[in-house]
Amino acid sequence: MLRYRADLRTLAFCGVFYGLVVVQWLLPQHSLLAGQAATTASWISGGALFALTCFFSFFCAVATHNTIHSPVFHSRGMNRAFQMVLTTTYGHPVSAYVPGHNLSHHKHTQTRRDVMRTTKARFRWHLLNGLFFTLMVAPSIMRGEAQYFRMIKTRLPAWFRQFRIEQAVLFGSYIILAVIDWQKFLVFVFLPHKYAAWGIVSMNFLQHDGCDQDSEHNHSRNFVGKVVNWFTFNNGFHSIHHKHPGLHWSLAPEAHAREVAPFIHPALDQASIAGYIFKTFIFPGKRVRYDGTPLVLPDEGPDEDWIPNPEDTKDDLGAMAPA
Repeated sequence: MLRYRADLRTLAFCGVFYGLVVVQWLLPQHSLLAGQAATTASWISGGALFALTCFFSFFCAVATHNTIHSPVFHSRGMNRAFQMVLTTTYGHPVSAYVPGHNLSHHKHTQTRRDVMRTTKARFRWHLLNGLFFTLMVAPSIMRGEAQYFRMIKTRLPAWFRQFRIEQAVLFGSYIILAVIDWQKFLVFVFLPHKYAAWGIVSMNFLQHDGCDQDSEHNHSRNFVGKVVNWFTFNNGFHSIHHKHPGLHWSLAPEAHAREVAPFIHPALDQASIAGYIFKTFIFPGKRVRYDGTPLVLPDEGPDEDWIPNPEDTKDDLGAMAPA
Protein backbone atom coordinates (compact mmCIF):
# COMPACT_ATOMS: atom_id res chain seq x y z
CA MET A 1 0.00 0.00 0.00
CA LEU A 2 2.86 2.40 0.78
CA ARG A 3 4.80 3.97 -2.07
CA TYR A 4 7.92 3.95 0.12
CA ARG A 5 8.50 1.68 3.09
CA ALA A 6 10.12 4.59 4.94
CA ASP A 7 6.65 6.07 5.46
CA LEU A 8 6.04 3.48 8.15
CA ARG A 9 7.76 6.13 10.28
CA THR A 10 5.22 8.70 9.11
CA LEU A 11 2.34 6.45 10.18
CA ALA A 12 4.05 5.65 13.48
CA PHE A 13 4.53 9.32 14.32
CA CYS A 14 0.84 9.99 13.73
CA GLY A 15 0.07 7.11 16.08
CA VAL A 16 2.41 8.52 18.72
CA PHE A 17 0.66 11.90 18.57
CA TYR A 18 -2.75 10.32 19.08
CA GLY A 19 -1.35 8.12 21.85
CA LEU A 20 0.07 11.10 23.71
CA VAL A 21 -3.26 12.92 23.54
CA VAL A 22 -5.15 9.87 24.85
CA VAL A 23 -2.67 9.26 27.68
CA GLN A 24 -2.91 12.84 28.91
CA TRP A 25 -6.68 12.90 28.55
CA LEU A 26 -7.15 9.73 30.58
CA LEU A 27 -4.43 10.33 33.18
CA PRO A 28 -5.07 13.87 34.45
CA GLN A 29 -2.93 13.25 37.53
CA HIS A 30 0.07 13.39 35.20
CA SER A 31 -1.12 16.40 33.22
CA LEU A 32 -0.73 20.15 33.49
CA LEU A 33 -4.32 20.24 34.75
CA ALA A 34 -3.56 18.35 37.95
CA GLY A 35 -4.18 21.49 40.00
CA GLN A 36 -2.62 22.83 43.17
CA ALA A 37 -2.56 19.40 44.80
CA ALA A 38 -0.20 18.09 42.13
CA THR A 39 3.24 16.96 43.20
CA THR A 40 6.44 18.21 41.65
CA ALA A 41 6.82 14.85 39.92
CA SER A 42 3.37 15.09 38.34
CA TRP A 43 4.10 18.58 37.08
CA ILE A 44 7.38 17.38 35.56
CA SER A 45 5.77 14.35 33.94
CA GLY A 46 2.82 16.44 32.76
CA GLY A 47 5.12 19.07 31.28
CA ALA A 48 7.17 16.40 29.52
CA LEU A 49 4.06 14.82 28.01
CA PHE A 50 2.79 18.21 26.86
CA ALA A 51 6.14 19.06 25.27
CA LEU A 52 6.24 15.70 23.50
CA THR A 53 2.73 16.25 22.17
CA CYS A 54 3.78 19.63 20.76
CA PHE A 55 6.85 18.13 19.13
CA PHE A 56 4.96 15.23 17.58
CA SER A 57 2.26 17.56 16.28
CA PHE A 58 5.11 19.50 14.63
CA PHE A 59 6.57 16.29 13.20
CA CYS A 60 3.14 15.54 11.76
CA ALA A 61 3.12 19.04 10.23
CA VAL A 62 6.36 18.09 8.49
CA ALA A 63 4.66 14.87 7.33
CA THR A 64 1.86 17.07 5.95
CA HIS A 65 4.42 19.03 3.96
CA ASN A 66 5.89 15.79 2.63
CA THR A 67 2.50 14.37 1.73
CA ILE A 68 1.45 17.29 -0.46
CA HIS A 69 4.65 16.80 -2.45
CA SER A 70 4.87 13.01 -2.48
CA PRO A 71 1.75 11.03 -1.47
CA VAL A 72 2.19 8.21 1.03
CA PHE A 73 -0.07 5.58 -0.58
CA HIS A 74 -0.55 4.25 -4.07
CA SER A 75 -4.32 4.53 -3.67
CA ARG A 76 -5.82 7.98 -4.20
CA GLY A 77 -8.64 7.09 -1.81
CA MET A 78 -6.19 6.13 0.94
CA ASN A 79 -4.27 9.36 0.40
CA ARG A 80 -7.49 11.34 0.81
CA ALA A 81 -8.27 9.48 4.02
CA PHE A 82 -4.74 9.99 5.31
CA GLN A 83 -5.04 13.72 4.67
CA MET A 84 -7.90 13.73 7.18
CA VAL A 85 -5.68 11.92 9.69
CA LEU A 86 -2.89 14.44 9.21
CA THR A 87 -5.36 17.31 9.43
CA THR A 88 -6.24 16.29 12.99
CA THR A 89 -2.60 15.88 14.01
CA TYR A 90 -1.44 19.19 12.54
CA GLY A 91 -4.53 21.35 13.13
CA HIS A 92 -5.10 22.66 9.60
CA PRO A 93 -6.66 21.17 6.44
CA VAL A 94 -3.87 19.43 4.52
CA SER A 95 -5.25 20.57 1.16
CA ALA A 96 -4.84 24.19 2.25
CA TYR A 97 -1.08 23.67 2.52
CA VAL A 98 -0.75 23.61 -1.27
CA PRO A 99 -1.61 27.23 -2.22
CA GLY A 100 0.80 29.10 0.03
CA HIS A 101 3.55 26.49 -0.12
CA ASN A 102 3.57 24.79 -3.52
CA LEU A 103 2.19 27.61 -5.63
CA SER A 104 3.55 30.68 -3.83
CA HIS A 105 6.70 29.74 -1.92
CA HIS A 106 8.10 27.11 -4.29
CA LYS A 107 7.32 28.91 -7.52
CA HIS A 108 8.32 32.40 -6.35
CA THR A 109 10.85 31.83 -3.56
CA GLN A 110 11.73 34.99 -1.60
CA THR A 111 10.05 37.34 -4.10
CA ARG A 112 6.98 39.51 -3.52
CA ARG A 113 4.90 36.61 -4.85
CA ASP A 114 6.15 34.45 -2.00
CA VAL A 115 3.75 35.03 0.90
CA MET A 116 6.30 33.39 3.22
CA ARG A 117 9.35 35.47 2.23
CA THR A 118 11.59 36.17 5.19
CA THR A 119 12.11 39.83 4.26
CA LYS A 120 8.73 40.56 5.83
CA ALA A 121 10.42 40.20 9.24
CA ARG A 122 12.18 43.48 10.00
CA PHE A 123 12.63 43.78 13.77
CA ARG A 124 16.00 45.22 14.77
CA TRP A 125 16.27 42.61 17.53
CA HIS A 126 16.71 39.47 15.47
CA LEU A 127 15.25 37.14 18.09
CA LEU A 128 11.87 38.80 17.53
CA ASN A 129 12.09 37.98 13.82
CA GLY A 130 12.51 34.30 14.64
CA LEU A 131 9.74 34.27 17.25
CA PHE A 132 7.12 36.28 15.37
CA PHE A 133 7.78 35.46 11.71
CA THR A 134 4.78 33.11 11.62
CA LEU A 135 2.46 35.85 12.88
CA MET A 136 3.80 38.26 10.26
CA VAL A 137 3.09 35.99 7.30
CA ALA A 138 -0.07 34.25 8.56
CA PRO A 139 -2.54 36.90 7.31
CA SER A 140 -1.12 36.71 3.77
CA ILE A 141 -1.19 32.92 3.83
CA MET A 142 -4.83 32.82 4.95
CA ARG A 143 -5.93 35.45 2.42
CA GLY A 144 -4.25 33.48 -0.34
CA GLU A 145 -5.90 30.24 0.76
CA ALA A 146 -9.35 31.82 0.78
CA GLN A 147 -8.84 33.42 -2.64
CA TYR A 148 -7.43 30.24 -4.10
CA PHE A 149 -10.20 27.93 -2.92
CA ARG A 150 -12.87 30.32 -4.16
CA MET A 151 -11.18 30.15 -7.55
CA ILE A 152 -10.93 26.33 -7.76
CA LYS A 153 -14.46 25.69 -6.47
CA THR A 154 -15.67 25.12 -10.02
CA ARG A 155 -12.31 24.41 -11.70
CA LEU A 156 -11.26 21.54 -9.40
CA PRO A 157 -14.44 20.54 -7.57
CA ALA A 158 -13.05 17.23 -6.25
CA TRP A 159 -10.16 18.99 -4.56
CA PHE A 160 -12.46 21.69 -3.21
CA ARG A 161 -14.71 19.00 -1.71
CA GLN A 162 -11.67 17.33 -0.13
CA PHE A 163 -10.70 20.65 1.44
CA ARG A 164 -14.22 21.09 2.83
CA ILE A 165 -14.24 17.53 4.20
CA GLU A 166 -10.93 18.11 5.97
CA GLN A 167 -12.31 21.34 7.43
CA ALA A 168 -15.40 19.52 8.66
CA VAL A 169 -13.36 16.72 10.23
CA LEU A 170 -11.08 19.17 12.01
CA PHE A 171 -13.69 21.55 13.34
CA GLY A 172 -16.07 18.71 14.12
CA SER A 173 -13.41 17.03 16.25
CA TYR A 174 -12.65 20.34 17.94
CA ILE A 175 -16.28 20.86 18.88
CA ILE A 176 -16.69 17.33 20.23
CA LEU A 177 -13.52 17.45 22.32
CA ALA A 178 -14.30 20.93 23.62
CA VAL A 179 -17.78 19.84 24.71
CA ILE A 180 -16.34 16.82 26.53
CA ASP A 181 -13.70 18.87 28.36
CA TRP A 182 -12.69 22.26 27.03
CA GLN A 183 -9.65 22.59 29.29
CA LYS A 184 -8.17 19.29 28.17
CA PHE A 185 -8.97 20.14 24.58
CA LEU A 186 -7.09 23.44 24.79
CA VAL A 187 -4.01 22.01 26.49
CA PHE A 188 -3.69 18.58 24.89
CA VAL A 189 -4.90 19.31 21.34
CA PHE A 190 -5.32 22.97 20.42
CA LEU A 191 -2.05 24.33 21.85
CA PRO A 192 0.08 21.54 20.30
CA HIS A 193 -1.62 22.27 16.97
CA LYS A 194 -0.71 25.94 17.25
CA TYR A 195 2.88 25.00 18.09
CA ALA A 196 3.00 22.78 15.02
CA ALA A 197 1.78 25.59 12.76
CA TRP A 198 4.26 28.03 14.31
CA GLY A 199 7.10 25.52 13.98
CA ILE A 200 6.58 24.54 10.35
CA VAL A 201 6.39 28.17 9.18
CA SER A 202 9.32 29.19 11.38
CA MET A 203 11.42 26.49 9.71
CA ASN A 204 10.98 28.44 6.48
CA PHE A 205 12.65 31.42 8.14
CA LEU A 206 15.62 29.32 9.25
CA GLN A 207 16.00 27.76 5.82
CA HIS A 208 15.86 30.93 3.71
CA ASP A 209 16.73 34.05 5.65
CA GLY A 210 20.00 35.55 4.44
CA CYS A 211 20.26 33.22 1.46
CA ASP A 212 20.51 34.22 -2.20
CA GLN A 213 17.27 33.42 -4.02
CA ASP A 214 18.92 34.22 -7.36
CA SER A 215 21.71 31.68 -6.90
CA GLU A 216 21.49 28.23 -8.43
CA HIS A 217 22.88 26.61 -5.29
CA ASN A 218 22.83 29.13 -2.41
CA HIS A 219 19.09 29.77 -2.21
CA SER A 220 18.43 27.59 0.86
CA ARG A 221 20.03 26.65 4.17
CA ASN A 222 20.35 22.99 5.16
CA PHE A 223 20.55 21.33 8.56
CA VAL A 224 22.34 18.06 8.03
CA GLY A 225 22.45 16.63 11.56
CA LYS A 226 21.28 13.02 11.79
CA VAL A 227 19.05 13.39 14.85
CA VAL A 228 16.99 16.35 13.61
CA ASN A 229 16.56 14.73 10.21
CA TRP A 230 15.44 11.41 11.67
CA PHE A 231 12.64 13.11 13.55
CA THR A 232 11.73 15.57 10.78
CA PHE A 233 11.82 13.15 7.85
CA ASN A 234 14.97 14.72 6.36
CA ASN A 235 13.34 18.15 6.27
CA GLY A 236 16.76 19.63 6.96
CA PHE A 237 17.85 18.89 3.39
CA HIS A 238 16.05 21.87 1.95
CA SER A 239 18.10 22.76 -1.12
CA ILE A 240 17.44 19.44 -2.79
CA HIS A 241 13.76 19.75 -1.91
CA HIS A 242 13.54 23.00 -3.85
CA LYS A 243 15.40 21.43 -6.73
CA HIS A 244 13.22 18.29 -6.80
CA PRO A 245 10.01 19.04 -4.82
CA GLY A 246 8.47 15.67 -5.66
CA LEU A 247 11.47 13.67 -4.43
CA HIS A 248 10.49 11.40 -1.55
CA TRP A 249 12.00 12.51 1.74
CA SER A 250 13.83 9.21 2.26
CA LEU A 251 15.93 9.90 -0.85
CA ALA A 252 16.94 13.43 0.12
CA PRO A 253 20.29 12.78 1.89
CA GLU A 254 21.75 10.84 -1.02
CA ALA A 255 20.52 13.39 -3.55
CA HIS A 256 21.88 16.24 -1.40
CA ALA A 257 25.31 14.63 -1.26
CA ARG A 258 25.32 14.17 -5.02
CA GLU A 259 23.70 17.36 -6.34
CA VAL A 260 24.04 20.01 -3.63
CA ALA A 261 26.95 19.49 -1.21
CA PRO A 262 29.74 19.79 -3.83
CA PHE A 263 28.44 23.16 -5.06
CA ILE A 264 26.82 24.98 -2.14
CA HIS A 265 28.55 27.55 0.08
CA PRO A 266 29.80 25.57 3.11
CA ALA A 267 28.01 27.88 5.56
CA LEU A 268 24.68 26.74 4.13
CA ASP A 269 25.22 23.18 5.36
CA GLN A 270 24.74 23.54 9.11
CA ALA A 271 25.63 20.55 11.26
CA SER A 272 23.43 21.57 14.20
CA ILE A 273 20.09 23.33 14.05
CA ALA A 274 20.27 24.09 17.79
CA GLY A 275 23.71 25.64 17.36
CA TYR A 276 22.53 27.71 14.43
CA ILE A 277 19.51 29.00 16.36
CA PHE A 278 21.69 29.96 19.33
CA LYS A 279 24.29 31.90 17.35
CA THR A 280 21.67 33.48 15.06
CA PHE A 281 19.17 34.66 17.66
CA ILE A 282 21.02 34.64 21.01
CA PHE A 283 24.78 35.19 20.66
CA PRO A 284 26.01 37.04 18.78
CA GLY A 285 22.43 37.32 17.46
CA LYS A 286 23.24 39.34 14.36
CA ARG A 287 21.23 39.06 11.16
CA VAL A 288 23.71 38.33 8.38
CA ARG A 289 23.82 36.80 4.93
CA TYR A 290 24.92 33.21 4.51
CA ASP A 291 28.50 34.38 3.77
CA GLY A 292 28.72 36.39 7.01
CA THR A 293 28.24 39.85 5.50
CA PRO A 294 25.51 42.14 6.93
CA LEU A 295 22.04 41.50 5.58
CA VAL A 296 20.59 44.62 3.97
CA LEU A 297 16.85 44.29 3.50
CA PRO A 298 15.56 45.86 0.30
CA ASP A 299 12.64 48.24 0.25
CA GLU A 300 9.63 46.27 -0.89
CA GLY A 301 5.94 46.78 -1.33
CA PRO A 302 3.04 44.46 -0.53
CA ASP A 303 2.58 40.96 -1.88
CA GLU A 304 2.20 40.60 -5.61
CA ASP A 305 -0.64 38.45 -6.92
CA TRP A 306 0.46 34.82 -7.22
CA ILE A 307 -2.91 33.10 -7.65
CA PRO A 308 -3.03 31.16 -10.96
CA ASN A 309 -5.67 32.03 -13.52
CA PRO A 310 -8.73 29.76 -13.69
CA GLU A 311 -7.85 29.04 -17.33
CA ASP A 312 -4.44 27.59 -16.40
CA THR A 313 -3.74 23.87 -16.61
CA LYS A 314 -4.51 21.63 -13.67
CA ASP A 315 -0.79 21.32 -12.96
CA ASP A 316 -0.52 25.11 -12.75
CA LEU A 317 -3.47 25.13 -10.37
CA GLY A 318 -1.71 22.69 -8.09
CA ALA A 319 -3.51 19.49 -9.00
CA MET A 320 -0.35 17.57 -8.18
CA ALA A 321 -1.67 17.36 -4.63
CA PRO A 322 -2.84 13.89 -3.55
CA ALA A 323 -6.46 15.01 -3.24
